[in-house]
Amino acid sequence: MATSRVAIVGGGLAGLSAALALKEQGAEVELFERTRLLGGRATSFAVDGHEVDNGQHVFLACCTEFIKFVERVGMGHNLHLQERFDVFVIGKDVRSRLRATNLPAPLNLAWPLLRYAPLQLGARIGIARALLGLRKNVADLPDETFAVWLQRNGQGAAEIRAFWDPFLVPALNVPLATMALRDAAFVLRTAFLSDGGAARFGWSTVPLARIAEAAARRLDRVHISSPVSSLELGDDEIGVVLATERRAFDKVVLAVPPAQAARLSGLAELDGYEPHGILDIHLWTDARNLEFDFAALLDSPVQWVFQKDSGYLCCSLSAADDYLTAPTASLVERTWGELCAALPALRSAQILQSAVTRNPTATYMPKPGVQRPRARTPFANLALAGSWLDTGWPDTMESAVRSGLAAAEALA
Repeated sequence: MATSRVAIVGGGLAGLSAALALKEQGAEVELFERTRLLGGRATSFAVDGHEVDNGQHVFLACCTEFIKFVERVGMGHNLHLQERFDVFVIGKDVRSRLRATNLPAPLNLAWPLLRYAPLQLGARIGIARALLGLRKNVADLPDETFAVWLQRNGQGAAEIRAFWDPFLVPALNVPLATMALRDAAFVLRTAFLSDGGAARFGWSTVPLARIAEAAARRLDRVHISSPVSSLELGDDEIGVVLATERRAFDKVVLAVPPAQAARLSGLAELDGYEPHGILDIHLWTDARNLEFDFAALLDSPVQWVFQKDSGYLCCSLSAADDYLTAPTASLVERTWGELCAALPALRSAQILQSAVTRNPTATYMPKPGVQRPRARTPFANLALAGSWLDTGWPDTMESAVRSGLAAAEALA
């Protein structure tokens, strides 16, 4: 039997995951990426002599398929994973630490939560009671926003400020007021309520582009700066039309954003998503090492600060649509002010260099009434991949990898 020739349109994690799976099935795989960078929304590039990621991407220990993907391309040793869930939480007048015990979930967080300094004892108990109320099947939960559910379950401003906002908004990149209860419940159940080690934070110790490049080296051909202008769908082959030529393939995986997928496939129902942005402020300072790898900041638009290297801080703002067009200088100034207010060790330090990375399409959320599609399409030789698909996970790196595996299975 002749080897199947497959084109992957899109060089992000979803496309690369599909490409690897198809290659392992024996296909001849060719990838087309419209930009000069591989990795999609999880890539890196040079800024004034520093290579930075386009946002501080973290994963949890429960992101099993993403971890396997990185291991398959020989980069597993470049992933750092906590031994246990351990997070510093810092406000302008209080600091605390949530460090899980060795007990099984959810008891592993019971004692740390009862000692959580930013809240009074009654509020801590109320959060624990609310968390336990999310142990039921996600499908059995009402179709409402997480904010409405929090209000119905006695969660007030203090609890939202000190717990729900810092942990849920960065996880799903939408405000609580528009966050779907079922999405929030999935994150909390998967990370905190099912497995004592699932919520451990992890991150790449090398620029994310290195992982994407390692995956691409396993394919037959990779074309960067090669946008696909259209597809010519047929039962026997699919024509992939580029700027200067047409290439014929037996099968195609579309691993592109929703609107582009709708345009190339002709499936109008794919274009029912709204993008949400993430903003990262990168600061190189003369400060000495801080006491943590990363910390959550309370009462601040800067939700998380990561110490990437000695003197290098990456500050992350999720659900940051209102800040995306703000001038770079004002973002740097405000971020530095927020850090100095929360971290006295920085008050005598100086900024040596700064940069801002803006990702206006960091995640995609379906519009009300829109169902997330799956990888399979009405065309037997065309499959979809992308973190925005219905993978059982919200729009994350884990969802991207799972979507690629599903696309490969759909074409098998």
